[in-house]
Amino acid sequence: MAIEPVIQERYLTLDAAMSLLDPNQSYTFSCYFELGFEASELAQEFGYGLTRKPLHLPQFPGELDRLQELRDRLEEVLPFVPLTSELARREILISRVITELIHYTQAELRIEYSLKVSNQLQGSLDYLLRTSSIDQLLVIEAKYEDLTRGFTQLVAELIAIDQWQN
Repeated sequence: MAIEPVIQERYLTLDAAMSLLDPNQSYTFSCYFELGFEASELAQEFGYGLTRKPLHLPQFPGELDRLQELRDRLEEVLPFVPLTSELARREILISRVITELIHYTQAELRIEYSLKVSNQLQGSLDYLLRTSSIDQLLVIEAKYEDLTRGFTQLVAELIAIDQWQN
């Protein structure tokens, strides 16, 4: 069962004495990975709630005729490439999957997309995919070594996108 992060409507911010962040300091998205905050606490810091619930994605109505070819290519090269770095995973795994997503969805791709909403919400998104509908986008954060911290970083990125779009 997949877990979907859901950003709920904003509510009153926390008392400054309980703040996780120094208001006089700048933070990038990758800082949140390093700081190791709990994702729900970071969401609260920005006035959001975080709910974990089952993820029900819409089904692609067309035929996924290129997936077996993608699988075959990945299985062919994986024995020869150690995936010990984020760059290796991005180049060998993620980029190939994303190009297939573009094929099927005709989404627009931005790589290392710079975004600055505030001094506390800024940095580069690894991948941003957007369809022609403004309500449909996908942010991919390439992590392997620590998915929990990577999820916290993704929460910061999703909050920044929410504030950027509104």
